[in-house]
Amino acid sequence: MRPRIVALVAGGAFALAATLTAFTMLVGSWAPQNGVRTTGVAAVGGPFTLTDETGRQVTEAELLGRPSVIFFGFTYCPDVCPTTLYEMSNLMERLGPKADRMNWVFVSVDWERDGPEEMRAYLQAFDERIRGFTGTKEQIDAITSAYKVFYERVPTGEGEGDYTINHTASVFLMDGKGGFVGTLGYGEDADTMLAKLERLAAGG
Repeated sequence: MRPRIVALVAGGAFALAATLTAFTMLVGSWAPQNGVRTTGVAAVGGPFTLTDETGRQVTEAELLGRPSVIFFGFTYCPDVCPTTLYEMSNLMERLGPKADRMNWVFVSVDWERDGPEEMRAYLQAFDERIRGFTGTKEQIDAITSAYKVFYERVPTGEGEGDYTINHTASVFLMDGKGGFVGTLGYGEDADTMLAKLERLAAGG
């Protein structure tokens, strides 16, 4: 497997922290009322066309009918992405059969380096039920715009074409109709995240 970039540049790390703070303020905490999440923010989610880790085209229609847990990142990510995917894998194990009632998706924002083959190899380290979606720059820009996801490429100075990517680190929770219901925050308490996922699974 290709070597991974081992550190984020200082300016990039600051930008990521600022983005996470802003996103947390935008989304707010999980506080369902009569089973409905109300935020007062613009709709999150929408149509997309991407390619999964097998090379097959997928759209938003494939996720409907079951709740979805969606995380945006990239395979060269040195810390946030592998940490989040390991946490997701552990939560899936704790959920037991409930985890089978949901879609688990990792969307790469690295349209240049992450194709189906790279996604398939990378996801072997995590729960096998996590699917990997990727696409062209235009396709990634479309889905990140729909989900209000921030991402930006940051040159590392290690050579021509070398870069890392700052990106939103929250995990998106969507209901079976494709409606946004909340997030899992990076570094959030595992029991709190589990409780959110149990409510998501119960809500359908």
